Amino acid sequence: MAAQIDFKRPDGQSVKGWLAQAEQPLGAVVVIQEWWGVNEQIRGVAQRFADAGFTALVPDLYRGKSTVEAEEAHHLMTGLDFADAASQDVRGAVQYLKAAKLGNGKVGVTGYCMGGALTVLAATMVPEADAAVVWYGLPPLEYVDAGKIRIPLQAHWATQDGAFPIASVDGLEAKFTEAKVCYEGHRYLAHHAFANENAQGRNRIAITQYDAAWAQMAWDRTMRFFGTTLA
Repeated sequence: MAAQIDFKRPDGQSVKGWLAQAEQPLGAVVVIQEWWGVNEQIRGVAQRFADAGFTALVPDLYRGKSTVEAEEAHHLMTGLDFADAASQDVRGAVQYLKAAKLGNGKVGVTGYCMGGALTVLAATMVPEADAAVVWYGLPPLEYVDAGKIRIPLQAHWATQDGAFPIASVDGLEAKFTEAKVCYEGHRYLAHHAFANENAQGRNRIAITQYDAAWAQMAWDRTMRFFGTTLA
């Protein structure tokens, strides 16, 4: 069952989100959107988590806006306060799921592209989170205080990523190593958005390309990781 809900941020403001409920939840996951907004594709990702046993909540970071145009998506993303989104919207979503006490009460965070970058920030800003999985996205390295990460972290990177060059991933992973983060990173011979089934045919943009084989491998690894850390 899936529906739009309202939840509170730590500062008391109300935010809408898309909640996909698992029938017999093992745990819960906050799913963070790509730069397109809360669209059908990301709601489908939330439902896939629910079908796998993890109730999933997608916070609406753009407050009802979404797009299929890359230029408008870039405009929406650049207008987003990433620190506020991570420390307030994402944290509020985690707190909402924590209060629901699903499964054993543990809550993970995961996100794609822009959502991947926000997942990295959330790992440093959301103390209630229990684990996180990053999908091909990271913030500027100067904004990552890896010393604040206290949760296990998994990540999926594309070696041919035109949006987040693999060299920047090297820098991020070096920070994780220095801070002794419990980290598991995986790299795929793939392009950006390789796990987004819409990034193919006429729907893809120049730097994106869906790859079903790598997407399935990354999903299986994510399930094992969340199964271990949350369930």
